[in-house]
Amino acid sequence: MDIASLTKANAKSLATELQWLNLVINTSMSLYWGKTGGYKTIYDIEPPDLTNDTSHYAQVVSHYKMDFDERIILILSLVPHVQPQLLDVFFLKNTDYDRGFTELGGIKGKNHSGFIPTGETAAFILAANSLENRFRIAETFGEDHFFHKNKILRLNNAAADEPFLSGVLNIYTEYLNYFTSDIKHKPNYNINFPAKRITTSLEWSDLVLNGFKLDEVMEISDWIKHGDHILNLWGLNKKIKPGYRALFYGPPGTGKTLTASLLGKTAGLDVYRIDLSMTLSKYIGETEKNLANIFDQAETKNWLLFFDEADALFGKRIQTSSSKNQHINQEIAYLLQRIEDYPGVVILASNIKAHLGEAFTRRFQIMISFTIPDESERTTLWQNSFSAETVLEENIDLYDISRKYELSGGAIINIVRFASLMAMKRNNNIILLNDLLEGIRREFGKDGKIVGKGERPIYKLQDNTIVDNETAIE
Repeated sequence: MDIASLTKANAKSLATELQWLNLVINTSMSLYWGKTGGYKTIYDIEPPDLTNDTSHYAQVVSHYKMDFDERIILILSLVPHVQPQLLDVFFLKNTDYDRGFTELGGIKGKNHSGFIPTGETAAFILAANSLENRFRIAETFGEDHFFHKNKILRLNNAAADEPFLSGVLNIYTEYLNYFTSDIKHKPNYNINFPAKRITTSLEWSDLVLNGFKLDEVMEISDWIKHGDHILNLWGLNKKIKPGYRALFYGPPGTGKTLTASLLGKTAGLDVYRIDLSMTLSKYIGETEKNLANIFDQAETKNWLLFFDEADALFGKRIQTSSSKNQHINQEIAYLLQRIEDYPGVVILASNIKAHLGEAFTRRFQIMISFTIPDESERTTLWQNSFSAETVLEENIDLYDISRKYELSGGAIINIVRFASLMAMKRNNNIILLNDLLEGIRREFGKDGKIVGKGERPIYKLQDNTIVDNETAIE
C-alpha cells in the first residue's frame, strides 16, 4: 500500500475512533453530573471494530490487544494533534469557585488555545469517582506498561511536588507520524534534541585505513549483522548486555565520522551525531533531560549513536565537592549508564585517548586508533579526492606532495576544495600547483603546528611561509 492509501486509511480509522471517544466523553460527563442518558456506564459503548482495518492505527491497537481503557487513552493523546475542538467540552467553569473543575485536569498551552489533556483527564473519563478504577488507570502510565516500554505515549513529568496524574498526556512523535501520515519520523536537530542525522555519499573504498584497522571496523559491522542471533538464539543474552560500544580516537580529519556514517549506511541504520556542546547545560537536570530524549527515541528505532568530541564530557571525574563539579559528575554517570543500557551501537569519538579514564575505557568492546595517514595512504587520499571533471597541472607530483606534507584526510579534502574553487574562479577546470600549496599553507596555518616526524623533513609556518631545511614555498 502506498503512502497516500495508508494516509487515507489512517484518517478513516481515526475519524471513527474520534466519534467513539466523543460519545464516551459526553456519556462520562452526563453520568458524573447525574443526567439521564442512553447508557448506564461508558463501558456499554462498543469500541469501533478494527478487525479488517488496514490502517497503522488499527494494527497497533490489535498488536497490543488494547482494552477499552487503553484505546481511550491512546486516542485521547492524539486529539490535540488531529481534532483539538473535540476537547472544548472540558472548558467548563465551576461557578461556585469561579474556576475550572479540578477533576477534569488538562492545561492550556502557550500557543495552542485548546484543551491539552493530562492523566487526570483520562482518569476522569474512565474512572470518575471510583478510586479503584482511578488506581487502575494510573497503572496504565507506569513503567511496566507497554505504553511506556514501547515509547507509545507517556505522562510528561509533573513538577516534583505535584500529583503524578497532573502530567500532560503526550504521544511520542514516532507514533503520531505513523497514525497520521505513516511516514517514519526523523527528528530535527534543536536545543531539546541535540543530535543531527548524518549521511554520506561515499563508499568503503573512499575510506583509507590500513588493513588491520579496517578489520577492527568490520568487527562492528559484523556485530550489527549477527549480534541479535548470538544474543538470542545462542543464549548469550544471559551473560552479556545487548548493544555494542566502540571508541574511535585520534586527531580530527582522520575518518572517524566517515567510518560511523559508512557503518550506518551499510547496515541500513540511521546515524545520529550527538553534539555534546549542546547537551552541556548550566541548568541542573537539562543535560540528563536532553540525553534522555535522544536515548528514548533511539531505543525503539535502533539508531547508531555517534558521540563526537566525546572528551568534552568524558574527562576524568572531578574529585572536588563543589555543586558544579557534582553536577558534572552526575551528568557523566547518567550518560555512562544510558550508554551501557543502550541495545544498539554507540560510538564515541575522542581526539586524545588519554582524556578517557578507566571508568570509560573498560566499557568499550573495541577501541580503534585513527592516526594521520602515512605517505602511501596520503597518496591514495590525494588521488581519490579530485573530481574526474578536473585536470591536474603537469608539474603536480602527488607522490612528492604526499612525502613532504603530513596531512589528515580531512585537511586534504579542504585543500582540494580550495584549489577546485580557485579553478572555477578562473573559468577552467585546471588544478594548479600554486593553489594546492596555498591550500597546504592555510591548513598548516590554522594552528601554526610543526608537522612531520622521524626522518621526514620538518615543515612549519614561518612568516607566512612553509619552510624546511631544504626548500621554501614562497
